[in-house]
Amino acid sequence: MNAKTQYKLSAADLETVLAMVRTGTVAAAGERLGVDASTVFRSIQRIERGLGQRLFERSRTGYGPSELAQALAEHAEQLEAQLESARSVAQLRSEQVSGTVRITTTDTVLHGLVAPALKELHAAHPLLAYELHTGNELASLTRRDADIAVRATKRPPQHLVGKHVGPIRVALFAAKKGAVRRYKDVEAGKAPWIATDDALPEHPSVLWRKKHFKTALPSYRVNSILTVMELVALGLGVGVLPLFLAQSHPDLVQLTEEIDECQTELWLLTHPESRHVRRVSTVFGHLSRTLSL
Repeated sequence: MNAKTQYKLSAADLETVLAMVRTGTVAAAGERLGVDASTVFRSIQRIERGLGQRLFERSRTGYGPSELAQALAEHAEQLEAQLESARSVAQLRSEQVSGTVRITTTDTVLHGLVAPALKELHAAHPLLAYELHTGNELASLTRRDADIAVRATKRPPQHLVGKHVGPIRVALFAAKKGAVRRYKDVEAGKAPWIATDDALPEHPSVLWRKKHFKTALPSYRVNSILTVMELVALGLGVGVLPLFLAQSHPDLVQLTEEIDECQTELWLLTHPESRHVRRVSTVFGHLSRTLSL
């Protein structure tokens, strides 16, 4: 593939390459760009012919980007960020901030920390809107699936920038009006367990239970810590819960002191390019000032 003349990349070309790098398929890239898959396919072929180099290798799992495609995608991201900043400057008065900010976190952190903080922000910036993604997997900030991540981790990715919010402390809880009143009842095997074994097998609370209660099997396996809390509050069993969430629940009683083995850290993260986008920096700055444990 040798280009006969010097090919001039356009902004549309970079946008197409970026969409392919982010999604890995022509169909998904087409959805992002608002065109059909065949249009994306033809555009990639045209760009490759013009450059005289292959940008993507097709496999069973999709289209793998070459080093050149990755490099072009980085430039496209910079262009994307600059365009968003320019639009914000052109459309708004100096005191206004608008647009949609995509935040990824867990349901526990969303309900316990992020949502109350966003409620405070609404009064100052009512034109901001939010897409809130909750799940155990971390949506990719590199591919711009999200603008901001609020995550529990001891080792945040080095390619992201962020702020350490603080330690997430946990303890064992039961229902205030349930049959289990003391930790001794748990040690005696009288309490059913509620846990996230299948959804979060490496979660510190799961590892701690398996270490100290080797024969205990969960009576209820759920896919989120928030669900653990709600079932514990109903009196269905005991579960390890974060203090920032459980201590304010009127139907829960704490059975143990803080469990140091289960402690992890909460981080507020974003991509280096995203922090310069006004809508993102506004929300990130507010969360960095208000989130506390």
